[in-house]
Amino acid sequence: MIFCESLKTHRMKLGLTQKEMASLLGITDRGYRNYEIGRNEPSIDDLIKIADYFDVSVDHLVGREYGKEKMIS
Repeated sequence: MIFCESLKTHRMKLGLTQKEMASLLGITDRGYRNYEIGRNEPSIDDLIKIADYFDVSVDHLVGREYGKEKMIS
């Protein structure tokens, strides 16, 4: 799952609106919508805020779901 899909899925699981998420992040509604449609990506700081809010890892949010054995050394 790519970031924009993951973001929308987690938001909807919690029953939040895009406007509520934008407010939590301190960004405009339009800015948040652009994250969900894949037009823009959040800053590292906002990505961490989102992961913390949903209580998931940043890796999970961006679709990086493999173990250490598949990492490039």
